[in-house]
Amino acid sequence: MTTESGIPSEAAFEAVTPPDPAVAAEADARQQQLTKPAGSLGRLEALGGWVAACQGQCPPRAFGRPRVVVFAGDHGVTAHGVSAYPAEVTAQMVANFQAGGAAVNALAATTGAGVRVVDIAVATDTDPTVSTHKVRRSSGSIDREDALSESETLQAIAAGRAIADEEIDGGADLLIAGEMGIGNTTPATVLIAALTNTEPVAAVGRGTGVDDAGWIRKTAAIRDAMRRVRPVTADPVALLRVGAGADLAAMAGLLAQAALRRTPVILDGVVVTAAAMVAEDLAPGAREWWVAGHRSTEPAHTIALKHLRLDPILDLGMRLGEGSGALVALPVLQSAVATLAEMATFADAGVSTESGESATDSTADDETEAEAH
Repeated sequence: MTTESGIPSEAAFEAVTPPDPAVAAEADARQQQLTKPAGSLGRLEALGGWVAACQGQCPPRAFGRPRVVVFAGDHGVTAHGVSAYPAEVTAQMVANFQAGGAAVNALAATTGAGVRVVDIAVATDTDPTVSTHKVRRSSGSIDREDALSESETLQAIAAGRAIADEEIDGGADLLIAGEMGIGNTTPATVLIAALTNTEPVAAVGRGTGVDDAGWIRKTAAIRDAMRRVRPVTADPVALLRVGAGADLAAMAGLLAQAALRRTPVILDGVVVTAAAMVAEDLAPGAREWWVAGHRSTEPAHTIALKHLRLDPILDLGMRLGEGSGALVALPVLQSAVATLAEMATFADAGVSTESGESATDSTADDETEAEAH
């Protein structure tokens, strides 16, 4: 069965409720009363208000259980020279994540975030503890064949939804989607370029660091894949089936489900943001629950951020993936929450306002005037 929008009922999402606008207004009003010049904390003020609106309370509470979910999957297109690394690195890195030796593990330890890795489409067997939601071994080579079957696409989206539910039901109050998959910037760029009608040469980056010959091969593969996805760009499920992969489909499922569950998300780099574009088509309004952690050096990432109207918190020239850029941005978001929640107001501190009058004196005058009436 399909819905009125043409999306299979198995992949249909309920209407997304936006973050609470009344709480956002309350947060903005509180910012004006904190012991600082108005607007002096810059974007921290807007970020704090966004968290408060997501949580439905002002002041917002500090994040108690931020969680990173790293989606691992291989891509058949890797066999055609689009990456500087061989496909077997994906499974090796999954083991590295489990052992705590990856960048995402080191960064998570500095922020209090937990890390979970899930094998969605790694080409080889992995530890049973990470392969519960595995859809298949590697996704198809999208320059010449579909990435997935329709049933596999629906299974992957459902896996992402289930993982979001597992994490949120387990107490996660902030999610970060990370990824690991040699060659995964190729399908990510296909999704972004196809959805924004961008020429491949304007969107293709170096990924893991391919040389000029590798960049030419990658561009050709993306061009060929874009020809294949052109007829289905208006259908998010078909687009994932033809031109993405199980890992991207699962990420899209998690991102849409997090919004449905009213849980904020920090987006990472180009691969996650490509999945986010499709998630927004699956669940319109989901983007209101996301903030962009950083801007990757991949050209397609800037294109995707513009499409989603998201302004990245950081721009540090990063291109690792794994959720690393989002994790570096997490302390900024934590700082935004702390300043909004923990700073004293002018009235609390007895600090004079712009007019030179003590806030406490002003309050007392207001009370005297009220008593006179």
